[in-house]
Amino acid sequence: MRSYTYCIMRLQDIKQARERLKGTVHHTPLEHSETFSRMSGGDVYLKCENLQKTGSFKVRGAFNKIAKLDLDKSAKVYSCSAGNHAQGVAYAAAKRGIEAVIYMPLATPIAKISATEGYGAKVVLHGDVFDDAKARAVNDCAAENGIFIPPFDDEDIIAGQGTVGLEILEDLPNVETVLVPAGGGGLLAGVAYAIKSLNKNVKVYGVQAAGAAAVAASFGGSPQTLDKIFTIADGIAVKRPGDITMKYINEYADGILTVTDDEIASAIIALIERAKEIVEPAGAAGLAAILCDRYKQLRGKKTVCLLSGGNIDVSFVHKIIEKGLVSRGRQIRLSVVLSDKPGSLEGVSGILAKTGANVIAIQYDRVNAELSLNETILHITCEVSGAEHGKRVFEAIRNAGYVLL
Repeated sequence: MRSYTYCIMRLQDIKQARERLKGTVHHTPLEHSETFSRMSGGDVYLKCENLQKTGSFKVRGAFNKIAKLDLDKSAKVYSCSAGNHAQGVAYAAAKRGIEAVIYMPLATPIAKISATEGYGAKVVLHGDVFDDAKARAVNDCAAENGIFIPPFDDEDIIAGQGTVGLEILEDLPNVETVLVPAGGGGLLAGVAYAIKSLNKNVKVYGVQAAGAAAVAASFGGSPQTLDKIFTIADGIAVKRPGDITMKYINEYADGILTVTDDEIASAIIALIERAKEIVEPAGAAGLAAILCDRYKQLRGKKTVCLLSGGNIDVSFVHKIIEKGLVSRGRQIRLSVVLSDKPGSLEGVSGILAKTGANVIAIQYDRVNAELSLNETILHITCEVSGAEHGKRVFEAIRNAGYVLL
C-alpha cells in the first residue's frame, strides 16, 4: 500500500469514537443470506445499517464529530446532505441541545426532509445536487459565524464511520471481502482504514452508481469533479469526493466498482423479497455489485455487503419496484398493431391468458403517424415470472400473426 504522511487518523481514533457512540448508536446485525450466497456463488452477509438509528450509518460520524466539540447552548451547527447525514447531524445536535441548520438539494426525498425536521433541525432546500447545497451551506455558515459539520471530508466523521468496520471484523473475523457504497467517500475511507489496520488480507471495495462515479474517476489520483450526475441513488449522488477521504481511499481501498441504476433497483427488489429488508438505492449498491456477475473477483468469497441506509421515500418505492421488475424480466411491455375494430383486443388477451401473463395496464395509440386509418397500437404491460416466461409470451403473440413494434 502507498504511504501518505498527511493521513493523521489512527486506529485508536476509531476505537475512541466507538466508545463515544456507545448507548447512542446500534451495533447493527450482520445477517447471513443463503439466497444471495446461492445467487452470487459466494458466501454473502448483510451488514444492516439500514436498521441504524436515523436509518443510516451517517449518525456515527455526525455524533462523533459533534460530541468532540466544545459547545455552549448558543452554538449553531450547519451542514449539507443528500438526506442521511442531515438526520445524523439533527439527531446529534438535539442530543447536545443546540440548533442545527441543514441544506439539502431540491430533489431530496420528502421522507428524509420530514425526518430531519422531526429531529428539530431547520431544513433549507437549495440546488439540483448535493454539491450545490454544500456551497450554500458553507457560505451561510461563515456569514452567521456558525460551526460547519462536514458530511464526509473530515477525520472525526471518517473515524465515526470507521466503527462499522470494527463491528464487521468483530462479528465475522474471517471475512474476505467487504463492499461499501461510496458517494463522498467517508464511509469507504473509515471502513477501509479500520479493516486494513487490523487485517490487511481483507479486500475492501467501494461501490458507486455508474451515473455518479466520482470516486471511481478519482481513484489512484486526486479528487475529480464530474460535469453532471444522474442516478436513483440520491445518497451517493456526489459530483466530487473529499480531499481527505480520497487520501484514505487511495491508500486503503482495493478498488472501486460501479453498478447501473437497473442493477440497483433489482437489488432493492431482491432485498425486499428475499431478505425482508427495506433499503434505499445507495444502500443496495454493494449487493447489486455481487449479484450482477460482472466482478469475478467477488465470486466464491466470504463477502459482507454493507446496507448503508434504509431511508427510502414511500412515494418513490413504486418507481423503484417497477424499474427493478423490468430489469429482472418480471415485467414486460408489448406494443401490438391491431385492426381498430370491435373484438380485436379479445384475440390478444386470449393469448396472454393462455401463456399465464398477468395484464397490469393497457393503452391505445391511434395517432401514430405510421398507422393506417384502420389500425391502432395496443401498449400492454404484463407481469411475468421471469425473462424466459416473457420470451414465451412474445413468441406466442408473433406466432399468432400479430405485428410487434
